[in-house]
Amino acid sequence: MKRTTHLLDTRLSTLFLAASLLSPWALAQAPSPDRATTASPPSTVKSPVLAQRFTLANGMTLIVRPDRRAPTVAHMLWVRVGSMDEVDGTSGVAHALEHMMFKGTPSLKPGEFSRRVAALGGRDNAFTSRDATAYHQQLPAARLEDMMRLEADRFARTQWADDEFRREIEVIKEERRQRTEESPRARMFEAMSAMVYQASPYRRPIVGWMSDLDAMTPEDVRNFYQRWYSPANASVVIAGDVDVQQVRALAETIYGAIPSRAVPPRKPRLEPEQVGPRRLEFRAVAEQAVVALAFKAPQWTGGTDPASQDSLALTVLSAVLDGYSGARLDRSLVQGSGLGGKRIADSAGASYGLYGRGPQLFTLTAVPAQGVSTDTAAAALKAEVARIAREGISEAELKRVKTQWTAGEIYKLDSVFNQARELGNYWINGLDVDAAEQLMSQLGRVSAAQVQSVAQRYFSDEQLTTAVLVPDPTRRSPAAGANAPRPALTRH
Repeated sequence: MKRTTHLLDTRLSTLFLAASLLSPWALAQAPSPDRATTASPPSTVKSPVLAQRFTLANGMTLIVRPDRRAPTVAHMLWVRVGSMDEVDGTSGVAHALEHMMFKGTPSLKPGEFSRRVAALGGRDNAFTSRDATAYHQQLPAARLEDMMRLEADRFARTQWADDEFRREIEVIKEERRQRTEESPRARMFEAMSAMVYQASPYRRPIVGWMSDLDAMTPEDVRNFYQRWYSPANASVVIAGDVDVQQVRALAETIYGAIPSRAVPPRKPRLEPEQVGPRRLEFRAVAEQAVVALAFKAPQWTGGTDPASQDSLALTVLSAVLDGYSGARLDRSLVQGSGLGGKRIADSAGASYGLYGRGPQLFTLTAVPAQGVSTDTAAAALKAEVARIAREGISEAELKRVKTQWTAGEIYKLDSVFNQARELGNYWINGLDVDAAEQLMSQLGRVSAAQVQSVAQRYFSDEQLTTAVLVPDPTRRSPAAGANAPRPALTRH
């Protein structure tokens, strides 16, 4: 892709998403989002125009949300296929296909797609996650039809020469080297993922194992494309200065003409119950140690079932621990107000995967301060959750995180791209177009007692996987071909 989202990274464009949905693996490979301030939002919130969803003649989904404040439009094409749909031996093929989708069609030369988008006055990008692959553009609303024709052509008729693949797979390997193999923290989180998940395909890295990239062929990628890039497995999401019925008519003419194809059945790959603690020590040349604690957790499905209600309370718990500057982990571990006033960590955080196509985790992380052991840092992280389990949270804390989320719902409307991305994420996970409104409504009803209850029930060692990055200077070894020319990362 043009800018690999790690995811190559879930989810997470809005303030609320940044606070509660980022995975620890995404955080290990990208800068942490700035924490938002807690200034009170306007007293009244003008709801956005509700998005509308349609099914085209060939089974493709269309989602449209009008936003007439500026003459611009976000256009996204989502495919419900990501790294979790790969099989062993071909890890990274979903991401490799995303790269190859920029390599031409019978009517476009390699790289010409992006040049055409630029000529329309727009910019384009793409990303691959565990759950999905998405291609997106933002451009003047008057050029939407041209954009739809370009994207429909690419989706239906992508093609590339074997030599193009052989060049691009070297770029992807270099991407893996720079983003993962040269980062001890990224490698630790990658190893942790492979340990915390035993059966779930979430155990594989999105970019792929290097051995699988070495063995990947052009036909592996073409077969993946033919299997999953079907209209019935895709959704076009458009947000911006548009008329819904006009967009629907265009979509039927342009996207609806793509021949339909059955979506292959997906076999369940359920994660077995964890019945005891797991621990990983990852030794590498590193300046500082890192400790991460991952607990199995339920996910939100949009309903009122007990698991979904617990997931909402876990979202609040994550925000109370690490949702704003001066939250509990920062105050206790970094500023030094906990454990006898001793400063425990240079940084500490909490993250929770609220929803997804696979199993979710609640993760606590810390970078121990100088002279502090990883065991002490881990104990301090656990102590903060145990304190909430014992004493609960204050109404002031509860009100603060809810106010922040309400503000985030307002501010995210400033970006038509964020609106489109949110709608696409909800579609990928089988949620309704009004899922954001449902989610905010349900979060608004979470009580302090519910937060205390989940803190009591989901953080036993039975469900815990611990990963520790241990600085070890003896692990330094000469990199193979260190002085050889390395391919430059492409825009996608």
